[in-house]
Amino acid sequence: MSSFITRWDPFRELVQLQDRVNRVFQEANTGQREEGIATSSFAPPVDIYETEHNIVLKLEVPGVEQKDLDIRIENSTITVRGERKFEQEVKEENFHRVERRYGSFQRSFSLPNTVNTENVSADYENGVLKVTLAKRAEAKPKQIKVNVGGQNTIESKGQAA
Repeated sequence: MSSFITRWDPFRELVQLQDRVNRVFQEANTGQREEGIATSSFAPPVDIYETEHNIVLKLEVPGVEQKDLDIRIENSTITVRGERKFEQEVKEENFHRVERRYGSFQRSFSLPNTVNTENVSADYENGVLKVTLAKRAEAKPKQIKVNVGGQNTIESKGQAA
């Protein structure tokens, strides 16, 4: 009888259970199946940061083609939609495991009123979508020079009184 020690990780089991439950609900609600391989929505991770002149969103969307991305701004909300399609270059029965997520996604974020929605750009490179939103001119920080007042220096020429 061979025995081995396995380290128990309760969180791993919890994550696996959550993934299974999510898949069941997704398939029941949307009926999304692609020739036996379940496709489910996913939420690509996003970083949002602010610079002096911009607010920047960076979304990880590897495998999503540029034509499958849609970015819209409505009522102070930016919405990024897209779809990662399952490419059937290998027969389904040849797969041992499918862990990557396929299907459509949508992420929405509220924009502060400091954003100029007329000045937005988006770049897609190496699977990362970078959306740059310019701040309004009045929202940009202004540096104010501080003058030291009342210090007029008068030179005396050394006259004795």
